[in-house]
Amino acid sequence: MPGGVTANIKYFDPYPIVMQRGSGAYLFDIDGNEYIDYLLSYGSLMLGHGHPKVQKALADQMQVNGTHLFGTPHQLELEMAKKLQALYPSMEKLRYTNSGTEATLLSIRLAYAYTGKYKIAKFEGHYHGGYDQMLISVNPKVDQAGPASEPNALIESKGVDPYHQTHTIVLPFNNLEATAEILTKHKDEVAAVILEPAQSGFIPATQEFMTGLRKITEDLGIVLIFDEVKTGFRLGLGGAQSIYHISPDVTTLGKVVGGGFPVGMVGGKEEIMMCCAPSAFSDVFDHSTGKNSSAKDVLFHSGTYNGHPSILAAGMATIDVLQNEISTVIARTHRLKQELTSLFDRKGLAMQTIGLGSIFNIVFTDKEVWNYRDLQQANFSLRKRLDLLLLINGLYTKPMNRFSLSTAHTDLEINRTLEIFEKALKDL
Repeated sequence: MPGGVTANIKYFDPYPIVMQRGSGAYLFDIDGNEYIDYLLSYGSLMLGHGHPKVQKALADQMQVNGTHLFGTPHQLELEMAKKLQALYPSMEKLRYTNSGTEATLLSIRLAYAYTGKYKIAKFEGHYHGGYDQMLISVNPKVDQAGPASEPNALIESKGVDPYHQTHTIVLPFNNLEATAEILTKHKDEVAAVILEPAQSGFIPATQEFMTGLRKITEDLGIVLIFDEVKTGFRLGLGGAQSIYHISPDVTTLGKVVGGGFPVGMVGGKEEIMMCCAPSAFSDVFDHSTGKNSSAKDVLFHSGTYNGHPSILAAGMATIDVLQNEISTVIARTHRLKQELTSLFDRKGLAMQTIGLGSIFNIVFTDKEVWNYRDLQQANFSLRKRLDLLLLINGLYTKPMNRFSLSTAHTDLEINRTLEIFEKALKDL
């Protein structure tokens, strides 16, 4: 495997740790070392590893349905849709995908089809998937990124067509005035604005910014897409939109809602979502339509595994557990943040635990952090040294990554975590 990994995100220096098994809040590597897991598969495992209700849901689905894949419409698609729509009323119609990346890709195509415009606007420092349109200004060098109020569009990967530098507009997060100016300038070209309501899952938008962005996009006829792949269920069952009381035009979900299995959802206003509804003569695979084909008049969206029954069963079991336990997870996260802040303060280190709900990150700075440029003022060298010591002492998260908690993180794990931090800071 190139670089020894199946995804670039799994790599870190000097080498990634190879895991053998997981249980509850813990991971165990192939050398027998035990870790309290705060990566949780980048936030996906909100019930921890191997939750019995998820395992039972998978077994029951196989036993009841007799198969793990229909390749046809099935009842679980409807049951999950009703659960999601109860929590996310903005999702008037929805479609399933196989990942958050696929979900954001579909959301952009929907915006193009609905508006007839073919540029997309994203925010500097926000990640929406590993494809050409979105691999722009995710982690740009500040000295090349241009003015903070009007960022340059910088390509973040080899193999990306330079075309996207002019067709993906980059906006400054939490800067309403500058965002409004850029969008007004490009209103006849931009189909949609897509954003993480909390950048990287942990830097939250201000209420003023979100309220203003909703009004601007409505006034300019631009589709507003909330990428809630990271924030959905982790900030609350109803995601960031329930906290900000903002109804986006389109929402994308993933991670937590799959119970640890690959899944994504796209939902939004009926008139937008109906752009992908099939009709007679609109199937690109139906060769019998031949001369009468009108496939080009319908947005094409497909996938053999969309709405996979086993994954939807796992997802519904996850939602059922969270409806009873999410408040406890958020309360424990709050306690951990407070205790860490006090600990670092006693050590005389300027550190902030930034994040909402069950996600946060440790940022070494005494300055306010509201966007990508602010984050670059932090002491990353100190954070990397701390992360290595945490790993050595039995706490796992990918270095520099955010911390996520699960229902499996009890007071016992919180207390052990604080002891590990105390030892790591002493060694530091």
